[in-house]
Amino acid sequence: MKRFLPSLGLLLLGSGLGYTSTLTVYQDKTLYTYTANKTYLGMTKNVSAKCDGETVETLSILRCPKDERLCKEATAVEKAQITVNTIQQTSETLEKLLTLAQPDKIDASAWIDAAERIGEAKATLQSKDLIANDELKMKRQQFNKQAPSSKALLSQKVCASELELTLPYGYVNFSTLYEAELQNNKEIKVTQKLSILNRSGIDIEADEAIFYYRNANQYISVINFTPWIVSKYEPRPKRRMVKKKAMSNRAMDEELLMMSAVPSPAPVRQMRATYVDAREYSITNLELPSTGVPLDVEIDSWSTPVSCRLKVYPYMNTNAFTVCSFTPKHQIESNQWKIKSGKVTVNDRGVGQYNDGKYDLYTKKDEDIKIVRESIVRNERETGIFGTTVRKKDGYILSVTNKSDKKKTLTLIDRIPTSTNEAIKVKLLAVKSKEKIDYKISKEGKIEFVLQFSAKESRKIEILFEISYDKDLKVRY
Repeated sequence: MKRFLPSLGLLLLGSGLGYTSTLTVYQDKTLYTYTANKTYLGMTKNVSAKCDGETVETLSILRCPKDERLCKEATAVEKAQITVNTIQQTSETLEKLLTLAQPDKIDASAWIDAAERIGEAKATLQSKDLIANDELKMKRQQFNKQAPSSKALLSQKVCASELELTLPYGYVNFSTLYEAELQNNKEIKVTQKLSILNRSGIDIEADEAIFYYRNANQYISVINFTPWIVSKYEPRPKRRMVKKKAMSNRAMDEELLMMSAVPSPAPVRQMRATYVDAREYSITNLELPSTGVPLDVEIDSWSTPVSCRLKVYPYMNTNAFTVCSFTPKHQIESNQWKIKSGKVTVNDRGVGQYNDGKYDLYTKKDEDIKIVRESIVRNERETGIFGTTVRKKDGYILSVTNKSDKKKTLTLIDRIPTSTNEAIKVKLLAVKSKEKIDYKISKEGKIEFVLQFSAKESRKIEILFEISYDKDLKVRY
């Protein structure tokens, strides 16, 4: 069968951009549909093509259309490689010529002069070689960031209708970015963005792009009802262990198949991004060149009331931090945040989580709150008839200091042990402090204080509890 190799003229046939195109990005693959006017697809590989639903054969060639952006970059890499090779060949040729030189007579002055010129030439070549190799490395890295192949991928024919390309996982991907702007601790403005990355080797232009936080291929096992049988117990006969034979290639393939999981330049046209639903977004007039540089697109923005407070959990961490709670207008899909107050960046790596229907955003540490948690020496005694019960007193002291010149309100959450065994009982004995303090204690042993601090104020809180249990038991906490 004679293979048809498209001419370069056919590759460039037609240059109109008035086509209808769609881009659908899933977590496991990407579909790009457009009206093609040439056979050139891009500097890519492992991409399948369909024309009007029929599979189109593709092939890779070394040459590519010179006016294509990525082709120009691939050509620049090739020229840089030729420069390196030329310098290296020149150096090798010079060394061969020097070994072949057989002077008839010794002229010290001429030798010195020749040695200087040869040394200068070799030094120049070495310097050029270093520079050329560095340039080649940079150009190659820049190209590899943008495209997975240095060869051009072509279709065997120009598709007269819609051409659909299926791109593998990782060629086009996206992530959600959240930015929070705090406004006087009373309102928060949440901005959601998509960060889209294209390194497919195909410059994409889509009139309509849809992004899904789900796989296109989802394997779901078929489940049928089976009765739950009760029967007479009969011990199973012991089976003789037989060494397992290695799987045949076919059996191994079937096993693997059963186990396999289905797993920037500014845009020219005016893009419009829309929040469609949770984990689903739409962008019109998307220009996404394969640059390997993320394109950040604003999806949604909304404001809502917020309540911020200073919190600390000394039993886990003695660092105090600010938590801002609010009710989201849309589902929060990523817990990584950039937090700002006006134009000032508060935290580039803030985190958050849902809590009792609200969303808690952990904004920053408060370096002005210093906390020391010290254990109190344990004391045991035995009570009951014949000393059958052990009563162990235990506790800790919290030393809290506000080092700042401002008043602070701190929510401090600590705990005492709690028991799930009736033979072990725990009770709070005392919460001591020179200043009057209010606290709440839950049945899970959670103790919550709301403490008011004036500037430079320090406080100590002593928490005592008792654990009682039979002396024959061993307990730990």
